[in-house]
Amino acid sequence: MIPLLIISLLSLIDPSTQSGPSLSISPKILSKSGDPIRIQWSGVDSPSSLDWLGIYSPPDSPHDLFIGYVFLSSDPAHLSSGSGSVSLPLPNLRSNYSFRIFRWSESEVDRTRLDHDHNPLPGTKHYLGASEEAGFEPGRGPEQVHLAYTDREDEMRVMFVAEDGGRRYVRYGEREGEMGELATARAGRYERDDMCDAPANDGVGWRDPGWTHDAVMRNLKGGVRYYYQVGSDSGGWSKTHSFMPRAKDSDETVAFLFGDMGTATPYTTFYRTQDESISTMKWILRDIEALGNRPSFVSHIGDISYARGYSWLWDHFFTQIEPVAAQIPYHVCIGNHEYDWPSQPWKPEWARTIYGTDGGGECGVPYSLRFNMPGNSSEPTGMKAPATRNLYYSFDMGVVHFLFMSTETNFLPGSKQYDFIKTDLESVDRKKTPFVIFQGHRPMYTTSYESYDRPIREKMMEHLEPLLVKNKVTLVLWGHVHRYERFCPINNFTCGSTNPAEDNWEALPIHLVIGMAGQDWQPIWQPRPDHLTDPIYPQPERSLYRGGEFGYTKLVATREKLVLSYVGNHDGEVHDTVEILASGQVLNSGVSGAEPKIEVPESFFSWFVKGASVLVLGAFVGYILGYISHARREAMSKRSWTPVKSDEV
Repeated sequence: MIPLLIISLLSLIDPSTQSGPSLSISPKILSKSGDPIRIQWSGVDSPSSLDWLGIYSPPDSPHDLFIGYVFLSSDPAHLSSGSGSVSLPLPNLRSNYSFRIFRWSESEVDRTRLDHDHNPLPGTKHYLGASEEAGFEPGRGPEQVHLAYTDREDEMRVMFVAEDGGRRYVRYGEREGEMGELATARAGRYERDDMCDAPANDGVGWRDPGWTHDAVMRNLKGGVRYYYQVGSDSGGWSKTHSFMPRAKDSDETVAFLFGDMGTATPYTTFYRTQDESISTMKWILRDIEALGNRPSFVSHIGDISYARGYSWLWDHFFTQIEPVAAQIPYHVCIGNHEYDWPSQPWKPEWARTIYGTDGGGECGVPYSLRFNMPGNSSEPTGMKAPATRNLYYSFDMGVVHFLFMSTETNFLPGSKQYDFIKTDLESVDRKKTPFVIFQGHRPMYTTSYESYDRPIREKMMEHLEPLLVKNKVTLVLWGHVHRYERFCPINNFTCGSTNPAEDNWEALPIHLVIGMAGQDWQPIWQPRPDHLTDPIYPQPERSLYRGGEFGYTKLVATREKLVLSYVGNHDGEVHDTVEILASGQVLNSGVSGAEPKIEVPESFFSWFVKGASVLVLGAFVGYILGYISHARREAMSKRSWTPVKSDEV
C-alpha cells in the first residue's frame, strides 16, 4: 500500500508524467497564400524571454530544420503567464505546416551557429510541445501569378505555380464574364540536385518548389483591358486578374524601376528579410491604380528575392508581389544574389574577388525557371544544373527602348552578350523610341563602395561605356548599392555640358543607382551616430543627388520628354526628379525645395556647421525610419541581444 502511495506522489511531481504546454492553431485550413494563422499557447512553466516558437513545413521536418522562428515574448503576456498568441501570414509551400515550442537559455547559446546578422540560432534541445498541422484549402487554383512581355507587342506571358505538373490553362477575354480565349501552359520544375551548393541543395534550405507553369496570351489589342484566370477545372481556377497590353504605336511609357528589393517574412529566419519591400509594393500599387487604363510595367534590376538558397523565400516573394505582378508585367535581370557561387564558369582572374557565394548555391536555377524574359539568352552552368537564362534582352514599350544586361556573366568583346548589346544599341529606331534605357545590376558609377567592384567597373567603362555614349543612351540604371544616386550626364568620370548652345555640347548618358527598394544596412555617405568608424563617402562633383531612403523610381515618357522621379517609401512623395528631352538635353534636375549641391568652396566653419547639422538631422531621420522599418520585426522577435547587421551588396 505504501509503495503504491509513494509512486503516486512521485508521479505528481515528475515532469515527464505531467502534461506539457498546450498549443492550438486557428484556422487549420487557410484559404490562400498569405492568409494569417493564429497560434496560441498556454501552460509554459517559468516563462523566459528565450522561449521560442518554431515554424515547420513539411510538418515532419527535424527540429533544427525550421523555416523560421518567433520568440514567445513577442506577446508580453507570455513572461507573466506562460501564455500568449501570435498571428503569422504564411505562403502556400504546397505542404502542411506545424508549430513547436522550445525552451532555450543563455547558457546554451551556441556562438558558432549564427544567422546572417551574426546572432545565435535558437537551440532545440528542450522541446516542449507541438501543434496540430495546418494546410491550405485545395481546389482554389494556382498562385504566385505574374506577367511579362514577350518578343511580340500583341502578346502577354503569364506564369504561376501549382502543386503538380498537370495540365493548366489561361483563359482570357475583353470582358470579365466572357473569357473565351484559352491557352495551354507549359509546366516545368527544378530539383534538389540541380542546385550547385549549400544551403540550396541542403536539407536546411531545400523545399519542394512546386511546378512553374508558363502560358502566352496572343492577338491582344492595344488600349483594351483584358481579364484572365489561370488553372483548370480539375485543379481549380485562380481569382480573376486584369491587365493592359502594350499599344503598338503608343506615345507614352510608364514604368516602375528599382533594384535589390527582396521580401518580408513575419518571422526571423536564417537570413535577414526586407520589411521595406512591403512599402515599395504598397506605393507602386497605389500608382498603378491611379493610372487607370494606361499600361505600365516593373523593372527589378537584380537581387530579386534574396532567397540565397532558402527555397521558401521565393514563395514569400512571389506571394508579396502578386497584387502588382498579376496586373502589370514584372521584368528582371540577374544579380549576384541569384547567381554567384564559387565554381561559376565565368570568373576571370581580374574578377575572382568579386564573384563569391552570394547566390547561396542556387547558381541561377530558381531565377531562370520562375521567370521567362523576352529573347533566349542563356549560359551553361558547367554543372548538372540547367543553363542560366534571362541574362540579356530588350524590348520596346511605348516611346522607350529598354535593354537589360547581366553583370554576372561575360560581357567582354567576343562574348555573346557584348555582341547582343552592340547590335541592339546600333539598331534602335529612334523615330519609334526616341529614348533608350540601359539596365544592369552592378553599377558602372557609384560613390559608395567604389573600390569593392572596381575591377568589373573598369571593364564596363572600357568596353561598354563607349557603346552607351556612341549610341546616345538616355539613362543607365544600376542596382547593387542600396541607395539612390543620380549623376550628371557623364563619360569617363567627366560631366558633359548641359547647354545645347555650347559648341562642345553632346547628349551623354545619365547614370543612376536605384538599389534602394528594400535591402537594408549599407553605410550611407555620412557616419551613423553610433557607428562613427563606418567609412564616409564624400560627394564628388559628378554626383548630383544622393538619397539614403528606401523607395523606387517612376518613369513617365512622352515622345518629347522623359521624366524620372525618385519616390520615397516613408511618405510616397517625390524626392528627386530629372527631365530629359528627346534630343538628350537635360531640362532640370531636382525637385522644388530640394537642397542643391553646393559647388563653391566653403570655409571650414561652414563645412563644420553643415556637417553637424547633417549628422543631427540624419540621426533623427534614421531613428524614425529605422523605427518604422523594424517595428514589426521587433514586435515579433524581441531578442535578448542586439542584432549585428553586416554590410552587404
